[in-house]
Amino acid sequence: MPLPKLPTKPAALLLAKDYPKAEPRKSAVRAAPAAAQVHPLDPVEDLISGKAVPALKAARSAKPKAATAAPPPAPVLVALPTHADAERPAARAKQSDNELDTPHPAKHKPVEAIIKSSTSRQADKSGTSKMFVLDTNVLMHDPSSLFRFEEHDVYLPMMTLEELDDHKKGMSEVARNARQVSRTLDALIANIDDHAIEAGIPLAKLGNKDAKGRLFFQTRLQNGPTLPEGLPVGKADNQILGVVRNLETELPGRAIVLVSKDINMRIKARALGLPAEDYFNDHVLEDTDLLYSGIVQLPDDFWNKNGKDMESWQENKNGSSSTFYRVTGPTIPTLLVNQFVFLEPKNGETPFYGQVKQLTGKTAVLRTLRDFSHSKNNVWGVTARNREQNFALNLLMDPECDFVTLLGQAGTGKTLLALAAGLAQVLETKLYNEIIVTRVTVPVGEDIGFLPGTEEEKMSPWMGAFDDNLEVLNKSDSDGGEWGRAATQDLIRSRIKIKSLNFMRGRTFVNKFLIIDEAQNLTPKQLKTLVTRAGPGTKILCLGNIAQIDTPYLTEGSSGLTYVVDRFKGWSHSGHVTLARGERSRLADHASEVL
Repeated sequence: MPLPKLPTKPAALLLAKDYPKAEPRKSAVRAAPAAAQVHPLDPVEDLISGKAVPALKAARSAKPKAATAAPPPAPVLVALPTHADAERPAARAKQSDNELDTPHPAKHKPVEAIIKSSTSRQADKSGTSKMFVLDTNVLMHDPSSLFRFEEHDVYLPMMTLEELDDHKKGMSEVARNARQVSRTLDALIANIDDHAIEAGIPLAKLGNKDAKGRLFFQTRLQNGPTLPEGLPVGKADNQILGVVRNLETELPGRAIVLVSKDINMRIKARALGLPAEDYFNDHVLEDTDLLYSGIVQLPDDFWNKNGKDMESWQENKNGSSSTFYRVTGPTIPTLLVNQFVFLEPKNGETPFYGQVKQLTGKTAVLRTLRDFSHSKNNVWGVTARNREQNFALNLLMDPECDFVTLLGQAGTGKTLLALAAGLAQVLETKLYNEIIVTRVTVPVGEDIGFLPGTEEEKMSPWMGAFDDNLEVLNKSDSDGGEWGRAATQDLIRSRIKIKSLNFMRGRTFVNKFLIIDEAQNLTPKQLKTLVTRAGPGTKILCLGNIAQIDTPYLTEGSSGLTYVVDRFKGWSHSGHVTLARGERSRLADHASEVL
C-alpha cells in the first residue's frame, strides 16, 4: 500500500465532537458523535488528500458562534498518518452504532515479502559481489544451498561444520541432508592444496555452472573485536556472530551477510548491527498470489480478435463427443497447454467453457468440455456444483492426463471429486486396477504417540477425511437397501489401499490411481520421490491447501505442492485447477472467510 500524501497546509486543531470521519467510497465527511472517543492516529480523508478543512467549516453545529466563543474542552491534536498507519488493517474496533453500516471486509492473505538487508541492497546497486556466511540450518534445510548464490562467495565458519557433524546421525530428513552436505564438501576440497583452500575453492568445480563464486572455510582463529559482554561464549550461534563481526573488520568494504533460517539468530544479528537475511532461494514464488491457477477468463472481444480464420470440427473420444476450434490471434501466446478458458457474456448468450489442447505460436486448438454439472454425466453419483469443479472433473476423467493437482480451501470438494473419479475409473470403466491413498502424517496439534497394528491400521486415523467422503459416496446408492450398501462398501474397501509415505522408496505403481492428500506438507524432494513412482498407466493426483501448512519448516512459497504446480504447468499430460468456492456448508464457507 503506498504511503498517504502529506498535506500542504498545517493540520487544524479540532474539538473532540467535531472530529471528521472518513467513509469508504464517499467524499462527504460526517461528524462523529460527541460521545465517541477518537483515536489520534485514525486516518482523515481530507488531510490525506491534501485539503485541510478549517474547524469552523468542519463542525456541523447548530450554533457555530457559540462553539467558537467557548474554550475548547479537551482538544485532540490531529496527527499526520505514518507508514505504520498505512499498513494498519482497515477493520478497527467498533466505536459506535453508526459504523456498522459497512460490510465485513474481505480477508486478504498477507503477501510473503522477501526483505534484503541494507548491505545487500547497497551491493546490488553498486554491482559488487557479496560474501554470505551460512548458518548450519540453511545447509540442513537445503543441501544444495551452497550452489544457489550465483556469483557471490560462500563462507563456512568452523562452528557450522561442528554442528553438521553433530546432526549427521540418524534416519531423519535433517540427518540425511547433513550427510549429503558433508559429501558435497568432501568432493569440493578433493585434490586441493592446503594453502589453496584459504584462497577459496571454485563452487563450479562439481559442474554447477550457475555458481560462479568461491567457497571459503574458516582456516584460523580470528582475533579482533568480540561481541558485547553478556552473550555466552560457548553458544554456537554467538560464535558464528563473532565470525561475521571479525570478517567485517578483516575485509573492509566487502559486503558480509549472514544467512540463517533461525529467526532469533537474525534478530540478534540485527540488534548487534550485523546484516542478516533469511534463506529464500528455495522459494518457487515470492508471492503465492501469482501461482498458476489453471483457469483464465477470456476477454469479451476474444472471438472478434482471434476468430477471423477459425476452423471447427467434432471428434468422438472416450465415449463423448467434443467440438474443437482452431483460432489464431494476439491473445493466444498468453495461454498454456491444458489451461481452462471460459467466456461468460453479460448479454445472456451461452457461456463458453473450453480447454487449450494445442499451441503453435499464435494458433491454438480449443476443445469444449463435458458438462459434469448435468446429472446424466454424474461421476459415481457426484455432479459438479460450480465452474471450477466441472474443470476439475474434466481433468480427473481424462485418461490422457497423467498428473493432476487440485488446490483449494477447506470444503471445495478436492477429496470427494478425486475419490469419485477414482471409483468410477476403477470399478466402472476398469481403467485402473486400484486406488492408492497416501498422505504425510503431520499432526495439527500434539502427537498421540505410537499406533498399534499393521501399516494400514496405523494409517487409518490419518484417513478420516477419506472415510467421510466414502460414506457420502455410498449413501447415493439406495436401490440395494442396507445389504446392498454393505456389499458395495466391502467391494470399494477391497479396491482402496492406504499406504504410508515412509515405504515408497523404490516402488513402482502400474495402472494405479494414486491420490496424495495434504500435499502442501511435503517438501519438493519428497514429492519428487512420490511422483517418480509412477509406472505405465498410472495417474497421480496431488490435493492440498497451501494456506494450511502444518510442517514447521515449510512456507507457501517453498511447499512441494507449489513446486510441482509451477514446474508442471504447460505439459500436455498434466493439468491444474484452483477450486475457488466452498461447497461444504454455509458455516464452513463463512468460517474460512472471517476466521
